Amino acid sequence: MEWSGGLAERPGRGRRVLVVGGGIAGLGAAQRLRAHPAFSQLRVLEATARAGGRIRSERGFGGVLELGAHWIHGPSRGNPVFELAAEHRLLREKDLSEENQRMETGGHVGLPSVTYASSGVSVSRELVVETASLFHSLIDQAREFVRGAAAPAPSVGEYVRGALRALAAGWTDREDARRLRLALMHNFLNVECCVSGTHSMDLVALAPFGEYTVLPGLDCTFPGGYQGLTNHIMASLPEDMIIFNKPVKTIHWNGSFQEAASPGETFPVLVECEDGGCFPAHHVIVTVPLGFLKEHVDTFFEPPLPTEKADAIRKLGFGTNNKIFLEFEEPFWEPGCQHIQVVWEDMSPLEDVASQLQDVWFKKLIGFWVLPSFESVHVLCGFIAGLESEFMETLTDEEVLLSLTQVLRRVTGNARLPAPRSVLRSRWHSAPYTRGSYSYVAVGSTGEDIDRLARPLPEDGAEAQLQILFAGEATHRTFYSTTHGALLSGWREADRLIALQDPQAQLPGPQL
Repeated sequence: MEWSGGLAERPGRGRRVLVVGGGIAGLGAAQRLRAHPAFSQLRVLEATARAGGRIRSERGFGGVLELGAHWIHGPSRGNPVFELAAEHRLLREKDLSEENQRMETGGHVGLPSVTYASSGVSVSRELVVETASLFHSLIDQAREFVRGAAAPAPSVGEYVRGALRALAAGWTDREDARRLRLALMHNFLNVECCVSGTHSMDLVALAPFGEYTVLPGLDCTFPGGYQGLTNHIMASLPEDMIIFNKPVKTIHWNGSFQEAASPGETFPVLVECEDGGCFPAHHVIVTVPLGFLKEHVDTFFEPPLPTEKADAIRKLGFGTNNKIFLEFEEPFWEPGCQHIQVVWEDMSPLEDVASQLQDVWFKKLIGFWVLPSFESVHVLCGFIAGLESEFMETLTDEEVLLSLTQVLRRVTGNARLPAPRSVLRSRWHSAPYTRGSYSYVAVGSTGEDIDRLARPLPEDGAEAQLQILFAGEATHRTFYSTTHGALLSGWREADRLIALQDPQAQLPGPQL
């Protein structure tokens, strides 16, 4: 039960803290704690060979590809990710402008540059704008039930479909125009699935939907890669603070653990790793993804979690949103095109079509974003959520490439469209220490469950205080699913420990 890395040679010098998980929540917590003298004995255990968690930038196709987090959502003052990125000069000048920071998007994805339908025709801009406006108004209405009015349906999906069914009854279009309008609505619902990280908006609870807070600012990207942000945080930490390839098996708490290097000292927590290594500690901050907790909730903690907390983990939603990057020798899209929407005219939110995943998985793909020009290649980034996204992970690169080549030839009406040169994709559901992408408040859960997940253990206060603390995007009630929610949660738990040791400490902001 050795505290490796030499820290055991300094017994009695401050509280011993372990951070489980080296994503932005864990790194943020470690950086915050390291700045306080009470926490000189600090380690981060990371299960994989890299830090950053669901922030993952990779070199590919002559540029940087974001396999994980893509945008800063709500890049404006008060968003700590935006403020750190600005401080480290990781953003473009236009993204730092006051005009960009004041933009109110309502959390809606911007309109596509072009919309292709499955019959091989382009959909009129007027119809896309009109349908998007209607869909966004329904989503905005769905957010209003948080204010107290009784929710008329359990889920966002059922509410939107009910409202849409009533509206569609009054449409006077021809049948083909009506079907196209509904197909557009179906695509926008799939976009919302990507935003929420869910298979279906029927799984997303309606009543608490509006608790998620949208910050002002036009969403922006990192030209040099999102990982530049976590690299800056890493650079402020001692090199040996993070132990890589160190997956945790069980966190034993409410105990009295000892180690040979610290005679006479006892620790309430012992972190047992998969390789047999053990780390006794006074405090452990758990920052692992909710998807991992769901899979290991019965074995990851000993004694088991209190029933209320375990139930919160089971009830909250955690789904998959993947990206598929396609590299082309020459662009088939027009100069200036930023976003290609793909609409299937046989799909409608008002009809259920029973199909085998292998036959229709690609219809869940919402379209493609054109990545900024790389050196001599042209890259599209497609987004796909839910069970179809998880099925895509089981296919070979060749199968994905073939399917999407057929899709693009069909929707553009160009049967001779050159196939992409290569494909690269994320596989977040298959990743054993992630098991998906990000969280949402599912039907059967509420924002209270997020708060229950975030509460430290033990809850009764009778034993040693703050043995296990919880951070990560799924623990932030108003910013779940975001990098700024994750970072704030890491700071929150670090501040909780600092306040325990030093009640007079002046804690830095922001405290959103």
